[in-house]
Amino acid sequence: MKMHLLTAAVLVAGLATSGAGLAADPAAQADSTEARRVDKKTDQFRLQRITPGYWRVTIDNPPFNIYGPRAMPQLNAVITQIEQDPDVRVVVFDSAVPGFFLTHYDFVPPLEESTEMPAGTTGLPPLPDMLVRLSRAPVVSIVSIRGRATGVGSELALASDMRFASREKAVLSQWEIGAGLVPGGGPMARLPRLMGRGRALEVLLSGNDIDGELAERYGYVNRALPDAQLDAFVDKLARRISTFDKRAIADIKGLVNANSLPSNEEIGKEWDAFIGSVGRPSTQQRIGRLMEFGLQTNREVEVHLPDYTVKSGTPEK
Repeated sequence: MKMHLLTAAVLVAGLATSGAGLAADPAAQADSTEARRVDKKTDQFRLQRITPGYWRVTIDNPPFNIYGPRAMPQLNAVITQIEQDPDVRVVVFDSAVPGFFLTHYDFVPPLEESTEMPAGTTGLPPLPDMLVRLSRAPVVSIVSIRGRATGVGSELALASDMRFASREKAVLSQWEIGAGLVPGGGPMARLPRLMGRGRALEVLLSGNDIDGELAERYGYVNRALPDAQLDAFVDKLARRISTFDKRAIADIKGLVNANSLPSNEEIGKEWDAFIGSVGRPSTQQRIGRLMEFGLQTNREVEVHLPDYTVKSGTPEK
């Protein structure tokens, strides 16, 4: 148990400091290398060019689509290509894993798998850097949520331009409060802008699951559609946008961004708060108990995470 607790606390803390003092050139070289690898079928983020202007990125890391350090360079390579390709106009993120869109951070890998990564081009640590860049890229980003979008999955959705969900199968949450964590990928800055202060606090401080119907009502997603209609709707919208002028798309998105996006400083503060929360003894204890229950190994725990986070804070008798 102590190994899990120490790994969870130190591993994630390493993400905040791994890029300190590093020049931009090595990062650019890493981007280039990973960009050449990103189309491999073994990668968690698989890029498919439907047309030159319309791309799909499919998340495929069974059994639960947990997001870990190995995925950092893969997602970075995808976002770098989105930023640099002259033709792409719209990119859709979806999942190949039944029941899971994208979930929480992986607490198991060795420390060095995360600490050796440099900061991103914004100066932020890797994950918030990539989410900020996705929001500001001159390309329309859409998430198609079928299954659980928990923690990092919710934060990727919030960083994207549009969110569409399966009414029957989508579940969104910021689960972190139940483990004593502060979310680190920007939800405190983004959620109030989408749904208002009260509802944002409800999502963040309850740690409860939000189904597709409620997510639509709250403004967490653009629309919740019947599951059988989700794919066709998103595909039709993406294909339509992909036919429009890229400069016009970029100009419109840029002007909307100026009136709606949080600053990099706001996002950075959230990451700092997340790192600060990870090292607390009470948080380590809760994460340890979650690992004992079967976090990352037991589907029952992953599907009912809000219930198990409550149990993780209940003293053993």
